[in-house]
Amino acid sequence: MFITIMAENETLDCITEHERILQEIESTDTACVGPTLRSIYDDQPNAHRRFMEKLDARIRNHDREIEKMCNFHHQGFVDAITELLKVRADAEKLMVAVIMAAVFVFGPPAMILWPLLEMYSKLKEQLESKRYYAALKTMEQLEKIYIPRVSHYRFCQIMAENLPRLREEIKEISMSDLKDFLESIRKHSNKVGETAMRQAQQHRTFNSVVAKQESGGHYTKPLYSLNGRTNTHIPNGLLMDDPGDEEEADEEVLTAQDLVDFSPVYRCLHIYTVLGDRETFENYYRKQRKKQARLVLQPQANMHETVEGYRTYFNQIVGFFVVEDHILHATKGLVTRAYTDELWNMALSKIIAVLRTHSSYCEDPDLVLELKNMIVIFADTLQGYGFPVNRLFDLLFEVRDQYNETLLKKWALVFREIFELDNYSPIPVETEEEYKLVVSRFPFHDAEVEKQDFPKKLPMSQSVPQIYSQVKEFIYASLKFSESLHRSSTEIDDMLRKSTNLLLTRTLSSCLQNLIKKPHIGLTELVQIIINTTHLEQACRYLEEFITNITNVSPETVHTTRLYGLSTFKDARHAAEGEIYTKLNQKIDEFIQLADYEWGMAESDGRASGYLMDLINFLRSTFQVFTHLPSNNNDHASMSGKVAQTACMSACKHLSTSLMQMLLDTELKQISMGAIQQFNLDVIQCELFASSEPVPGFQGDTLQLAFIDLRQLLDLFMVWDWSTYLADYGQPNSKYLRVNPATALALLEKMKDTSKKNNIFSQFRKNDRDKQKLIETVVKQLRSLVNGMSS
Repeated sequence: MFITIMAENETLDCITEHERILQEIESTDTACVGPTLRSIYDDQPNAHRRFMEKLDARIRNHDREIEKMCNFHHQGFVDAITELLKVRADAEKLMVAVIMAAVFVFGPPAMILWPLLEMYSKLKEQLESKRYYAALKTMEQLEKIYIPRVSHYRFCQIMAENLPRLREEIKEISMSDLKDFLESIRKHSNKVGETAMRQAQQHRTFNSVVAKQESGGHYTKPLYSLNGRTNTHIPNGLLMDDPGDEEEADEEVLTAQDLVDFSPVYRCLHIYTVLGDRETFENYYRKQRKKQARLVLQPQANMHETVEGYRTYFNQIVGFFVVEDHILHATKGLVTRAYTDELWNMALSKIIAVLRTHSSYCEDPDLVLELKNMIVIFADTLQGYGFPVNRLFDLLFEVRDQYNETLLKKWALVFREIFELDNYSPIPVETEEEYKLVVSRFPFHDAEVEKQDFPKKLPMSQSVPQIYSQVKEFIYASLKFSESLHRSSTEIDDMLRKSTNLLLTRTLSSCLQNLIKKPHIGLTELVQIIINTTHLEQACRYLEEFITNITNVSPETVHTTRLYGLSTFKDARHAAEGEIYTKLNQKIDEFIQLADYEWGMAESDGRASGYLMDLINFLRSTFQVFTHLPSNNNDHASMSGKVAQTACMSACKHLSTSLMQMLLDTELKQISMGAIQQFNLDVIQCELFASSEPVPGFQGDTLQLAFIDLRQLLDLFMVWDWSTYLADYGQPNSKYLRVNPATALALLEKMKDTSKKNNIFSQFRKNDRDKQKLIETVVKQLRSLVNGMSS
């Protein structure tokens, strides 16, 4: 079986090579056929016999076409010959009669006029049959040879005077034909350009097939080579057609002459040359073609909306320059290489400006990709005719940037949809097949998870493998633009990495930041986002390998661009952590707003406030969520512990600050000792929560220190230990070191006797005036301390 397949491959290669040799023989000068034929005998055994069979088949095919043509026109040819013989006989009789009449009337001298009359009659026939170039040659013979012999006859003088008028008529007629040709060629340019670009595309496809065969049938990546084009240029036509199978190889290759009748140009050029006015004709032709070039280069206003708009624009331009190239090679000097180069440079500047403008309007990446492909074929086609196209390939870099922008916008919508549909819960897997399906889409490796029995859960949510797959799809889409740009693998690798960096650092990062800030994203979702970004960060190295496998460029190569995904996911994770702290504080504020203290109460209720107990229960359940943070290795454990500890410390500090602000609220004018005692019970519950280690990892009483300011302040008032406070103030080992004099003064003033109504010290004024004096003394000393601090 293997031998049979090898034999079939060899036969296929041989047939393709014979097709190429036959086309080369048909299109090459006879003197250069020798080396081509010699290659047949240098090939594998039996190649000569196969080639002769192929040659016989080609000859039989051409013989059939010739036979069909002859059969089709045979009867008409016979009828025409019969009529011609009859006319010839009648013409000979008429000539004899005219000569006899002339001799009878004028005598023997009439024999001298006969050649002149015969030549003039020939001139009339040439004019009637529109053979103007031949007519001009006949006029020249009349003027120089025949009329001077019989110039003494009056009718000869009239004949001589009439010849200049006939020349002007010929000039006018030929110029009219040229104008018709110019109008016609303007209409045919689209078809000519379409044919040329199609043949250039076929030639590119054929080169790819040949390259695939030469590489043993394995096509691993696109071939990028600026010198890889081998378009065969026919001086008076378009590009040669691609060798394909036998039927395609025998198809006729259309040329410019097949699509356009150039005879008016040739005829008018010859006529003006004979008349010595060639320069006038050249100037007129070039002027009119420049006008047509400006019209061709003017695009439609909505060209950027459809592929057909761009295709028509390119076809017309290619058609115009293919015609000019044909004129350049088919005529001598009507247009010159310098003229066509000047015209092309003018056109190229206009084309680049038009494409730069219209491509900026495109928002569909598929349309931009189609535009890129057409620009490549457009450039290859005109390069085959000798026009420089490097600036077009430079333009493609700008179009590539536009293509990347459209891709980024498209993928931004894709990412948003993925985030919106995510349930932000670990992925459940029931069976081994489901597990393999997930890891086939995302490089997840965890020894602990793999050891677990089914059903089990993977730590990330469903958006992670979807995001990873979409990043790979983006890389594929970006690669499509890099194909056929004639760039090295290193440059393509750099393009892919830069565009992927933009996707990660700009598009995906922006989507993550917006997601984190959305109001409906709660603490549980934020914790899952932290988990997701951790796994996506770990997957960045696999994206690096993915690009390397595509381009075959080692990441250790000098100047290789690195992916910046690590910073993207780290920034998103930090933002999610910050949002966790913010949302926790907002939730604490919501509970604080439910507080309803009776600030004038005589004594406490003996138990903590209900709002505070609800708040503490919420904090306990919330911090349990943090146990789901990644902790599969030391780095992740450290990260998860740090986030949980920071969130817990932030919550306790915010709670402590909020309670302190509640006591010191300026709108609160009076506070009873009973209210202070009730407040103290609430703070005790906060301290118990802090000491219960809601999040592991805190050393000693670190978390309780968040409430130290409140504790010392309440102890000062509960014990009424002002002498100790005032005596030890400013000492580093003071019992009430965290109590600020201004804070103590503000709270004390809320408790002193400011009015007779609800005055908690009214009974003391009756029973113990000394204590009232003590309060006033303490207030004065506290004010002195406050004034001393402010001065």
